[in-house]
Amino acid sequence: MTNLSKRTVDAAKPGTMLWDSSIPRFGLRTTAKGTKTYVLKFRQNGRQRWYTIGRHGAIVPNGAAGEVWTPDRARKEALRILGRVESGDDPALARREHKEAVTLGEFAKRYLEDHVDAHNKPSTALETRRNLDNHVLPKLARGKTTKLKDITRDDIVRFHLSMKDSPYAANRCLALVSHMLAQAEEWGILPNGSTICRRIKKFREEKRRRFLSPSELGRLGDALRALEEQGANSHAIAIIRLLALTGARRGEIEGLCWAEVDFDRAMIELKDSKTGAKIIPLAPPALEILANYPRLESSPYAFPASGGDGHYQGIMKIWLRARKLAILPDVRLHDLRHSFASVGASGGLGLPIIGKILGHASPATTARYAHLADDPVKAAATSVASIIAANLAGTSGTIVPLKSRNPQ
Repeated sequence: MTNLSKRTVDAAKPGTMLWDSSIPRFGLRTTAKGTKTYVLKFRQNGRQRWYTIGRHGAIVPNGAAGEVWTPDRARKEALRILGRVESGDDPALARREHKEAVTLGEFAKRYLEDHVDAHNKPSTALETRRNLDNHVLPKLARGKTTKLKDITRDDIVRFHLSMKDSPYAANRCLALVSHMLAQAEEWGILPNGSTICRRIKKFREEKRRRFLSPSELGRLGDALRALEEQGANSHAIAIIRLLALTGARRGEIEGLCWAEVDFDRAMIELKDSKTGAKIIPLAPPALEILANYPRLESSPYAFPASGGDGHYQGIMKIWLRARKLAILPDVRLHDLRHSFASVGASGGLGLPIIGKILGHASPATTARYAHLADDPVKAAATSVASIIAANLAGTSGTIVPLKSRNPQ
């Protein structure tokens, strides 16, 4: 026997069983493949029982946020289980009953706190929360008491089909549910091999290339001014305008902090974004919005939430109203980013410059605007050809003589 510690656990060899010297029949079992699990052996009603406490390093079910199984934490759990055994309880039955009682909502909360927040960027975590709150929980759960174990493959297929009009969002939510169920297996809440999302056919995603024309941008501007006069939320109006004027991602402006705004150099400097550190240039119209926007001294955010410590997140309600007033039923908020790029490409900006402004990690992402970058080239060729055609026809036209490389 040895005292189980981090050192002895890390040194445990495959295919071995180590018993703890401080608690009888509490130990670490290491499989031939190297998986290390804390176990407890006890007698109850004349029978020898084995109880699996948890895998070393795995998240502790119903523990504190981010708490994992360590020798000390497993030892504490072993003492708790032995106490229940002495009082006549069946710990294995109690754990089974608890697993079966976990609701989808309860599991979603733990999934966000112990997995999403711990392993993802804030922007990714925010998007996951939105998908859970707006789609998964309202549509997949049949009520607040829907048990995780009671969700069937048919439930998930119906949920996926209910979002068929938004294939991209539907496929992302299907992937989210699949990962949640896999994590439930990892945490021992669902039995291994119970994943029910396999081979559910995803919807075909057609890449959207929706850019707002000058007249459509004009209608959107009119709609925003009208909403402003009606007393619509000033945060939402300012965010929408900044999205149009910068080509930034929604989360980058929604969660903007004043410390990230450099007024002297006219830019936003993000230490982290979807693609890492990023600079967002601020043209005079965008800079003016921020320079004149009121600050709340108690919040670091440019657009703070009305309650709590976070930032404003109610932009979609105002966006839908603006879209309706502007008669732009098919335009998404993200299309403002596409429109910024399209105006740049049509105006003669090179694709590398556009990619730099938008913060694209790959040139392939910016390549979607390549056809628009041809517009100024075509316009120039048309202008030159028109002058030459006019001269060939004997009509007015101006010919600019080429300079000789070897003047005589």
